[in-house]
Amino acid sequence: MFGKRGASSDFRSPAPAAPVQHAPTPAAPAPDVASAPLAPVESGRTPFPSDGLGAPLVPAPTPERRQAAVNMPAVDSRRSEAYYATKGTIFGALIEAIDLAQLARLDADSAREEIRDIVNEIISIKNIVMSISEQEELLDDICNDVLGFGPLEPLLARDDIADIMVNGSGTVYIEVKGKIQRTGIRFRDNQQLLNICQRIVSQVGRRVDEASPICDGRLPDGSRVNAIVPPLAIDGPALTIRKFKKDKLTLDQLVKFGTITPQGAEILRIIGRSRVNTLVSGGTGSGKTTLLNCLTQFIDDDERIITCEDAAELQLQQPHVVRLETRPPNLEGEGQVTMRDLVRNCLRMRPERIIVGEVRGPEAFDLLQAMNTGHDGSMGTLHANNPREALSRCESMITMGGFSLPSRTIREMIVASVDVVIQAARLRDGSRRITHITEVMGMEGDVIITQDLFVYDMVGEAADGSIIGQHRSTGIGRPRFWDRARYYGEEKRLAAALDAAEAANEAMRG
Repeated sequence: MFGKRGASSDFRSPAPAAPVQHAPTPAAPAPDVASAPLAPVESGRTPFPSDGLGAPLVPAPTPERRQAAVNMPAVDSRRSEAYYATKGTIFGALIEAIDLAQLARLDADSAREEIRDIVNEIISIKNIVMSISEQEELLDDICNDVLGFGPLEPLLARDDIADIMVNGSGTVYIEVKGKIQRTGIRFRDNQQLLNICQRIVSQVGRRVDEASPICDGRLPDGSRVNAIVPPLAIDGPALTIRKFKKDKLTLDQLVKFGTITPQGAEILRIIGRSRVNTLVSGGTGSGKTTLLNCLTQFIDDDERIITCEDAAELQLQQPHVVRLETRPPNLEGEGQVTMRDLVRNCLRMRPERIIVGEVRGPEAFDLLQAMNTGHDGSMGTLHANNPREALSRCESMITMGGFSLPSRTIREMIVASVDVVIQAARLRDGSRRITHITEVMGMEGDVIITQDLFVYDMVGEAADGSIIGQHRSTGIGRPRFWDRARYYGEEKRLAAALDAAEAANEAMRG
């Protein structure tokens, strides 16, 4: 029994309050737990119920809740103003009846059951009329607000959602199957949304408030989170979550989805296995991180891998992995650890492969140096529209880093370091395709020479708006990394994959 629960005269009123129907006259909503100012927010701390170490009590979804969320329609318009008014009334009584300090000492399941018991008792005392299903929905909502991420919980539990985009308290969009659609889910007000943002980023020791209005973070499952709040966000906090699937995609599944052909997938397996230095290029949301995860599946278990990321997203399955993450500066502008600091430090950690989650600055120079000094098979992603632009961006990022090197010297370093560029793209119908597997061959004069092994050709558009296209081999019989594949005993598989790709081309032409 919690401290306030038995001692609160309001909660234990001897005479029941006047009945509250399920559709009461909307009143000023009581502050809910997810937006009540329980304590000042300090760096690395959270004002919400925690396990005593600063980590909020965020329970993993049960199979029943996850299945219910999967069955929920994409656009939820069931909840009326009356529902939120009733919920506000119950929240007001719950805040008076519960001791959050005592609640924080319980494990997540026990805390959830205790909250459900108290809410059921409040509903009974206040004579609130609602059906069993409505009461269960309300109980889940309240538990999510106290222990989880509030209105976002049903969306986070669904595995078919790729992105969640919150544009202020009243507007939530999701991306499903490459298409953006609006939901009926909303927050009580911007203060609740702000506190949900603070709850998320506090788990990784970061903060977001008026003094630090931009923050990158991650959820416990690795999903990437970006929050930007007032005064920079004019219409209220904006929260963007790039969700990760609970089941990791494999190359076989990418083949099934049409992202790449079986022959192209075999080439990618050999590239991952043969320690070929690789850049994965593509636009936002094109599947670069997913593809990088797929490539890392073919790294041997006895190799030491070090990953460097702004927000730890990669999900490597090997046993010998060291994960590093950048750190933003504190309020005094000190303590920042940049991506370049991480890449330079991991060179002293005896890595066999270095994987940079996203190359976007002068760390490109250090990654190329690593690729060329005994760390074969290193990988990274960057934003570019095609393989040639990816190489040009590498050169630009090195130049922006303040390195006063001649352009030819930088290009020679790129040619000596990068073996393959894999281009990913999201097409206008929402589908994702690997559009190029391109080798870096060398230089002629001051120009970097590349050759495509596989390309994706768009043929037309179906009646339903989906893109019709096909992958084809360019007919290259002996790639530049052939000797490397032979060194790792993969030349027979490589030759077989190239022959099969050429046979598939003949079949398409015939």
